[in-house]
Amino acid sequence: MIFQRSKSTLVNILIQTLIWIVLGIVLLFNQPLGWNIEVPSQFWIKQVFIFFLLIAAYYLNAYTLVPRFLLKNRTGIYFLLIALVIAVIMVLTSWIDNYLELPRLFYDAFMKKKNSLQSIKGKHGYDILTLAISALVLGISTSITTTQIWQRDKQRHQEMEQEKISSELSFLKAQINPHFFFNTLNNIYALTVVNVETSRTALHQLSRMMRYVLYDTQNSTALLSQEIAFIKDYISLMQLRLTEKVTVNFTSPNPLKDFAVAPMLFLTFVENAFKHGVSDTQPSTIDVNIEQDGNKINLMVKNGIFKTQGNNIEENQGIGLNNTIRRLDLLYPGKYTLKVDDSGEGNMYIVNLTIQL
Repeated sequence: MIFQRSKSTLVNILIQTLIWIVLGIVLLFNQPLGWNIEVPSQFWIKQVFIFFLLIAAYYLNAYTLVPRFLLKNRTGIYFLLIALVIAVIMVLTSWIDNYLELPRLFYDAFMKKKNSLQSIKGKHGYDILTLAISALVLGISTSITTTQIWQRDKQRHQEMEQEKISSELSFLKAQINPHFFFNTLNNIYALTVVNVETSRTALHQLSRMMRYVLYDTQNSTALLSQEIAFIKDYISLMQLRLTEKVTVNFTSPNPLKDFAVAPMLFLTFVENAFKHGVSDTQPSTIDVNIEQDGNKINLMVKNGIFKTQGNNIEENQGIGLNNTIRRLDLLYPGKYTLKVDDSGEGNMYIVNLTIQL
């Protein structure tokens, strides 16, 4: 972002430098048509005077008139002030003519050449040219200034939007981590009643998983292989408390081509399957399938639906699933598809997530 600002500033300086070089050349080589005489030195003093007048008009317009009037929807006042600036330039140009006695000098020179008619035509044409150059400089000033302000506002808007997205992602991620942590602790707590030794193993696995959650996911991305390993650990941890009536099938790409992914995107869908797809009395199956096709990754989670009193899937999706969908919207806009079949046909709940990495 700093590099972009520096580049924009450099381009702005180059454009304005080019403008003043071209304008200086025009004023330097400009002489009234038909004045076939030796030009007095006072004429070049006048040209320098006009040059600095135009510079003052350019920056007055750029830094005062355009921001305070044109861009504040005070268009009528703006154009009135522009006309006033041009009028001031013409008045000061006439004043410098008289101050330097240019009309007399040119008149005397032309009288010697017997060409006073050309003197009148040349002077009139020169005033029109000064008027045209003044209007052109102010027009260029308006165009460049409005473009620069528009680009600056656009860049500022993009920066604010990016900061907003980063803040929101940090907030969503902060919500997901404790959400996962407390759910897993509840599972281990239930496990301690049944088997103390198994609960110790579960705590060891949990500590390894939390190391990933607390340290490896501090960056905005993690490796796909790390994310898949985390899902494997989670499934292994969940299986410690499941009975033989629950079948868990997990498949992952082999060989795997690593890509950077947003961390902990898959967890919520897998966690939801264990939360709603396991029955205490009936046989149940959970299928977790991760496939890779080039830079496209697909997650399919399939589980049975077991409704108990007061347990509705839509009502109990919790903060995790909503946050994950929001993160997908922010991180992969237009690059992901999420299909959820919760119709209950075949007593199955199917989630299919595809991400273009």
